[in-house]
Amino acid sequence: MEEIALADAAKRLKRGNKLLFTRDSACLQELRGTICQQKHRTLVLWAFDCVSIPLQWLAQAYPNEQRPGQAVALCRQWARGEIKMPAAKRALLQAHAAAKEVEDPVAIALFHAVGQACATVHVETHALGLPFYELTAIVHHFGIANCTEPIEKKIAWYLRRLRYWQEHIDDPPLKWASFLLDDSRPNKELLLLQGSGKK
Repeated sequence: MEEIALADAAKRLKRGNKLLFTRDSACLQELRGTICQQKHRTLVLWAFDCVSIPLQWLAQAYPNEQRPGQAVALCRQWARGEIKMPAAKRALLQAHAAAKEVEDPVAIALFHAVGQACATVHVETHALGLPFYELTAIVHHFGIANCTEPIEKKIAWYLRRLRYWQEHIDDPPLKWASFLLDDSRPNKELLLLQGSGKK
């Protein structure tokens, strides 16, 4: 399965695509299926958990760059209902904007990974954006010929963390914005999957 997905990533890399993984990537189907089963706030907890690694890398590589950290902080406040979407949205767009100011493809991908993780507060379909970009960064870091094992380990880690948050969504009880407490709303990633005709 991984070899097929990486062959596709290799083709995308050769074509000059900035994003090397998509919803069609074979190695991400289990993760996507698991994401489709989650409550929105589970995915928010997972995204903020997973984004810590890209955030740490960026902080070390760009110690004067505050935008990714600010985006995460403000979007956490948004998730708690302490601020409204416009302020948080401006901050997460600034994390994406930082990617335009660097040339390193690893950094570019990780800035976008942070922005996507933050946007998970808005809608579930952004949750996969973090792996799309972080896995892209891994390919650029290790090279397409040497990245299979790190990618497999990262995907397995995503799944472990997602299952952890699925079991600990209210342990301990957290403060949430009202829209994240509405479990009657359908998972938008599931709706997207169903709309594509892929089971």
